[in-house]
Amino acid sequence: MHDRYFVDTNILVYAHDRSAGNKHLRARSLAEQLWRSGSGALSTQVLQELCVNLRRKAGSPLPAAEVRSLIRDYAAWDVVTNTYESILEALEIEIRFKTSFWDALILQAAGQAGASILYSEDLAAGQRYGSVRVVNPFIDPANPQ
Repeated sequence: MHDRYFVDTNILVYAHDRSAGNKHLRARSLAEQLWRSGSGALSTQVLQELCVNLRRKAGSPLPAAEVRSLIRDYAAWDVVTNTYESILEALEIEIRFKTSFWDALILQAAGQAGASILYSEDLAAGQRYGSVRVVNPFIDPANPQ
């Protein structure tokens, strides 16, 4: 068994938004590394947010057919499905770590996936949330894994 690395939505958006400049290059490189190693993990929340962001908020929005293809591709990763138990655990994480509920749900999914690292630009780089440590690949490119 190999390590798991959970990827937050913002990293995947940058990986597919060609208008994101240097962030696009770094995020794309990280995603490719995770594809090669087979160690990428994400959640249904990440896939849902990815759909919306790539179609409506990206600097260069993608057509629905291209987004659909990307979602099918990412289904090959370890995908954590959010359940009512996930929501209850996220509520506990939100209270314990004083995060937003949505960040708590990401942290819950990363833990459920067995990830030791959560790649995110939104959460505090270097912060530990239980067994999960946040790494911002844009400020710590020497530690992509």
